Amino acid sequence: MFSFFKSKPTSPFPFHELKADVHSHIIPGIDDGVPDEETSIMLVKGLIDLGFETFTATPHVMEDIWRNNSASIMAGYARLVEALKQANIMNSVRPAAEYLVDANFEQLLASKSPLLSIRGNLVLIEMSFIEPPIQFKEVIFEMQMQGYQPVLAHPERYGFYHHNKRALEEIKNTGCLFQSNLLAFSGYYGPEVLRAAERMAKDGMIDLLGTDLHHERHLEALRELKLTPAIGKVLEQQF
Repeated sequence: MFSFFKSKPTSPFPFHELKADVHSHIIPGIDDGVPDEETSIMLVKGLIDLGFETFTATPHVMEDIWRNNSASIMAGYARLVEALKQANIMNSVRPAAEYLVDANFEQLLASKSPLLSIRGNLVLIEMSFIEPPIQFKEVIFEMQMQGYQPVLAHPERYGFYHHNKRALEEIKNTGCLFQSNLLAFSGYYGPEVLRAAERMAKDGMIDLLGTDLHHERHLEALRELKLTPAIGKVLEQQF
């Protein structure tokens, strides 16, 4: 398989160097992430064992599937914090969201509704895996005008960009940051995603790394993650 990085991985990934996970679905019962508090506790403990110290919970906000809003997210966050407290887990967890760029998100921007950020003014957004939004650059501009720093989640997973490097560069040039999933570098999502992640790493396009943790299978795969040259380069350039 073609790769920009030929060296064989020889050591486990140093999660302790990241410390913070900026993308996870650990709030129970509000999206396709963890179903209940018990699972939340199990997964958070697993991430702590790997070396993470703080977490940002980013449930999906999607008009047609997961109709979350700030109120539902904060209610779920309160349940999560209480469950972690009962389990004697005092690590910091921040409530945020992963906003799908759809009509609902455009309405949030139009009404200037406060958006939940993953850190400071950084707001995590995603696209449909079927096709990119027609007004994506306009959305990026409007977010910036309102003081937000857009962060595109897992750009390596959008198949329509795998052979369209120029389109990704155009998005990057708007000032949008890119957050890649750690497991993309292990081949978890398939060889095309792996190649895309490695190309982006080579070109210095990746600003943030996250787990995008949804379930125990992700945790098990993270435990097997190796420090490849590609992901090592991204680690050195973290935003």
